Amino acid sequence: MKKDFDLTKKLPPYIFSSIYELKQKAKAKGLEILDFGMGNPDSGPPQHVMDRLSELSKDPSMFGYSVVGGVEQLRNANVDYYQRRFGVELSAEKNCLVTIGAKEGIASLATAISSSDDYIVVASPYYPIHKFAFEIAKTGVKEISAISGAEFLQKFKNLVESEEKTPLAVIVCFPSNPTTENVGLEFYEELVDFCKQKQIYIISDLAYCELYFNEESKPHSILEVEGAIDVAIEFSSTSKSYSMAGCRVGFAVGNENLINALYKIKSYLDYGSFNPLQIAAVDALSEKSNDYLQDLRKKYENRAKFLVDIFQRELDWEINMPTASMFCWAKLPKNFSASSSFEFCRKLIEETGVVFSPGSSFGINGEGYVRISLIHKDEDVKRAVGRLKELFLK
Repeated sequence: MKKDFDLTKKLPPYIFSSIYELKQKAKAKGLEILDFGMGNPDSGPPQHVMDRLSELSKDPSMFGYSVVGGVEQLRNANVDYYQRRFGVELSAEKNCLVTIGAKEGIASLATAISSSDDYIVVASPYYPIHKFAFEIAKTGVKEISAISGAEFLQKFKNLVESEEKTPLAVIVCFPSNPTTENVGLEFYEELVDFCKQKQIYIISDLAYCELYFNEESKPHSILEVEGAIDVAIEFSSTSKSYSMAGCRVGFAVGNENLINALYKIKSYLDYGSFNPLQIAAVDALSEKSNDYLQDLRKKYENRAKFLVDIFQRELDWEINMPTASMFCWAKLPKNFSASSSFEFCRKLIEETGVVFSPGSSFGINGEGYVRISLIHKDEDVKRAVGRLKELFLK
């Protein structure tokens, strides 16, 4: 009986699985785990969302199949959100779908639009699904090593001009997971103009658009650019902005051809998220969540300030303050600079129980860095620093 399968053999080991195994072994040795690895929100959703979900979950009629592409009232709510937040007008019928989280949406889109003759372009470091959704769909991937948006844009243009074949699509993610980098509207204007000239689709991952720390860093939607809908599709989610990660409710909006392709694939693959989750997400996207979002932004900003400060003072570890997202992206500490990011994280787990995400899990250009999630209270950060001190200051 066949035991090796072509596709799974080609995929590299998922580093997060290796980190999970290390955590389990550390637990078995009696170490308490302080996990800053996953971006798993510790805040609850808005109270009105939890109340709505509780109410809906008691209705027996809610437990049947949902509809492909999402319930109408949620698609309408997302269209209203885009109008209110970005000043972008969309059609709920032509330009919007509900996905089972942004990750599933991107993976399904890759399946829908890919062929072995195509390739896509992605920045490295990258969130893994941005690359591997297309490799799983047997499409080529070209990586551009770049942190800033400006650097990526210039290298992307150079690549396209130098290649005989034009890429099918380019993927952008701002605020970036993992690097926390952000861009202004001028980045999207230049990208849209170039991609329209070259007939290249743009896939924008906007999962962290509500987690910003000042008005200057307030993220834009690519669809704010005039004519962007001719080439762009954008994914977002309730996961991080509304602390609903386990609910798996996300959105795809934009180009009608891409929306139709995604809908067709999804009609074969799924029936959508649990109806009460989708209807509760309607409440999440409403203006009733405004105070919640302000409080959440302030919470992550304060946590970032506290972590950056105490790591510098107590561990002599310099980390740049992010302006958006729920992460810090940090170079390895000076006295561990000769280690790989995975070996550094392995050592921390085995000796202290403190968990970070190795930068190498986000591509080759992430080596030498770690991603630290802002998902713990200050007291837990202090405890983590206490454990790390002895190891760092040897």
